[in-house]
Amino acid sequence: MKVSASFLSSKDLVRDLRCLNETDVDYIHVDIMDGKFVKNKTMPFREMRNIYKYTSKRLDVHLMVDDPISYIPLYAELNTEFITIHVEIDTDIEECLKMIHSYSIKTGLAIKPNTKVNELIPYLPFVDMILIMSVEPGCGGQSFIPETKEKIAEVRDLLAVYQSKALISVDGGINNLTCSNCGKADILVAGSYIINSDNFQEKITSLR
Repeated sequence: MKVSASFLSSKDLVRDLRCLNETDVDYIHVDIMDGKFVKNKTMPFREMRNIYKYTSKRLDVHLMVDDPISYIPLYAELNTEFITIHVEIDTDIEECLKMIHSYSIKTGLAIKPNTKVNELIPYLPFVDMILIMSVEPGCGGQSFIPETKEKIAEVRDLLAVYQSKALISVDGGINNLTCSNCGKADILVAGSYIINSDNFQEKITSLR
């Protein structure tokens, strides 16, 4: 199991990124919010781009934005492994996914808790990862939605039917207890559970 650490709940970004860099975490999960797709808004790119100064870990960028087109080229400049957009946006999703691939970056497609899994089907040929939201997107520290376990299994079955090799990532309320509900996932995204602890490595290890 791979682990992607979110710093959304961080109160000392520089310190926490440096500490994460000393762990064996696989990715740094970067939540980007525009105040439109979700209520909250994150710091602008001119500040986000400084992440590289504090960590050499690959980035897992999650765009919770209405219009990803203007964000993709910016985050493609960084040490980025995945750029994920949401299936619920009105923008041309296929165009966005193709743009991400044009930068030789892997594509992710996120799905909210109440969105039907079959909404993913048209985009499976263009997707490297499905990000299943196990909370409502927009803020950290929420509780894991139990029904996510069935949704993960449903997405796994869908990928098998369409012969997709896309990875499954789960984001929201992940900790040492809820991770047992995510056995069919490939990547777990954890924020508060890691960032609010005194031992980042211990928490990361408990999720694997």
